[in-house]
Amino acid sequence: MFEVREGPLDVAEVRGAVEDPSFGAVLVFVGVTRDHFEGHHVTHLSYDAYPEMAVPVMAQIADEMRERWECRVAMVHRVGEVPVGEASVVIAVSAPHRAECYEASRYAIDELKKRVPVWKKENYEDGSVWKANSPT
Repeated sequence: MFEVREGPLDVAEVRGAVEDPSFGAVLVFVGVTRDHFEGHHVTHLSYDAYPEMAVPVMAQIADEMRERWECRVAMVHRVGEVPVGEASVVIAVSAPHRAECYEASRYAIDELKKRVPVWKKENYEDGSVWKANSPT
């Protein structure tokens, strides 16, 4: 499951996409809108993406992960307005053991932030600014 979609994200759906009865570890990363950034009160985030490019890049990241670790991975990124407290990205990873699951999960979010063509606009009470993705 690699998608870019509008509207609230279903964490259970993304987690379900990586279930494997032979794997003993499942991690779900959920990136949510926080209510502040560098002294500004955040009202919401706005995301835009190029889905025709984003989805293949997500799939490529997953292929790289499977070359390094025995794992399953699903990534879904939201576009449009994302209110405070709601998810903008959900990444689920499963693996036979926790160590490789943690490593693979970290790789997934870091590479998504670096390479997937998704753009974020932070909307504040006193204005807004487009933000570049960063791995942290």
